[in-house]
Amino acid sequence: MISLSRAIDGFERYVADERRFSPRTVLAYRSDLERFADFWEKEFAHENAAKTSLSKLDTLAVRSYLAALHRAKLSNRSISRHLSTLRSFFRWACREGHLAANPAKGLPSPRVPKTLPRALTLPDTERLLDADEEETLAPERERALFELLYATGLRVSEAAGLDLEDVDFGSRLVRVTGKGRRERIVPFGEAAEDALRAYLPSRDALRHRGRGHEHGSEEPLFVNARGGRLTSRSMARLLKRRLRAAGLPEEISPHALRHTFATHLLQAGADLRAIQELLGHASLSTTQKYTHLDAARLREVYRSAHPKA
Repeated sequence: MISLSRAIDGFERYVADERRFSPRTVLAYRSDLERFADFWEKEFAHENAAKTSLSKLDTLAVRSYLAALHRAKLSNRSISRHLSTLRSFFRWACREGHLAANPAKGLPSPRVPKTLPRALTLPDTERLLDADEEETLAPERERALFELLYATGLRVSEAAGLDLEDVDFGSRLVRVTGKGRRERIVPFGEAAEDALRAYLPSRDALRHRGRGHEHGSEEPLFVNARGGRLTSRSMARLLKRRLRAAGLPEEISPHALRHTFATHLLQAGADLRAIQELLGHASLSTTQKYTHLDAARLREVYRSAHPKA
């Protein structure tokens, strides 16, 4: 019988190699499962996870773990994520013949309130894009980054993964590798093109400045001070600084720009399925969650359209 530790290793290889999930997602799965293994070792088996047989795990063990997460005051959203990880893990174990039944199947997920990132208004978006930052290393880079994020609705992880060859300036198209390694082509407008072209000399200078560092053969579009690839975490820090310069709330997340992109398109009359393609969503229901209309907009539509409003 396979041990819990070996099963976790096998599942990690599965999501990385077969499902081709991003390294960040793989790490998140691994972290959740290691926490479950630690709980099992301390509370139930009193033995190392490397020796614990996976077959010992049952529904009671999963329920006890979820109760422990609740006692640790994790949010319902976090508990739901841990349960989802366990469901996926045990489903894989069943397919591989390591378990006869999924012990997490049928367990209800905690209720999670539906929350959406704040969409910026058009004036606030313009303030953000036009913000005049002081003491920034490469103002052209920041302008190009945020113009592109707003113009395309890319995730910051997708923007961080862009190479120079992914941008077709002639057609104003960018090739994006999204979740599940799915590729899509997204257009961008003149403002983003102008910002990107203005940034290219700065990019080349940063690459040249960091030539003493090993970067390999890749040519990332957005680079850091050492000429290497700018990370999504660094992009989040740059956004916070730019929000401060624009006088906007600093708690606005990078994902809010993606939500803003979708919301502005929808409010301007864009087709929901077209927005789905641009965002790279596999399901239309996911797009609907990101592209809600705010209450004021709904009231406006209601008043203008309903005969008894």
